[in-house]
Amino acid sequence: MWIDAKGSTVLPAPECLRLLALTAKDAGIGRLGVATGQAPVVIPVNFTLRDGQVLVRVGTGFFSQAAAGQLVAFEVDHVDLAAGTAWSVLIRGLATLIEAPTDIELAAAAHPFVPEPGDMVLAVRPDIHTGRRFEIHRAL
Repeated sequence: MWIDAKGSTVLPAPECLRLLALTAKDAGIGRLGVATGQAPVVIPVNFTLRDGQVLVRVGTGFFSQAAAGQLVAFEVDHVDLAAGTAWSVLIRGLATLIEAPTDIELAAAAHPFVPEPGDMVLAVRPDIHTGRRFEIHRAL
């Protein structure tokens, strides 16, 4: 186990993927970030994990087009105030837009909370995993 300069425990890749999978299973929310020509854009998304990739259901529009074929960042975290602990996992990798997903691919992607979900799937390949676990220290 490695502790970084700020006192956070650095998580190994398998633990990062385990926490990502647990969050997906619990219908957690992640944040998907993409660089654009004007400024980075980050949006909260429902997601699933399938065959090692993050799947996000998206519709036609700015974000799906901006992310397609680009390197993106995807982050999830969890805070347990009662236990005084928290963790954060960040993956970075290539996003591939599946414009005509099969029924299986579409069903595998989490159904978004938005009223009109899109009919495409954005798959994020987790090329780089980083994660930290840390104790919560409240200011008095």
